[in-house]
Amino acid sequence: MKKNNYAFFRNHECEFFPCHKVANDEEFNCLFCYCPLYALGDKCGGNFKYIEGICKDCSDCLIPHSKNGYEYITGKYPEIMDLAMKNQGEKKE
Repeated sequence: MKKNNYAFFRNHECEFFPCHKVANDEEFNCLFCYCPLYALGDKCGGNFKYIEGICKDCSDCLIPHSKNGYEYITGKYPEIMDLAMKNQGEKKE
């Protein structure tokens, strides 16, 4: 069986661990403590809501902390890259 140790990290020493309510904190992945998909807004695919239409509340989302979170997030990197390229183009104009 192939191990992907780089895809999982748990920090029991963190004062916020676990930062979301979970059934089993042994499977809680801290690798993406701050989700890189936040910038994708409503296209992130997670369980979120907007507070007052301004701030994205991701407290009910466990994608970054789940067993397959690494694969899901890295699979979304092309969308993050597209957003970054778009933003870079807007700065040049």
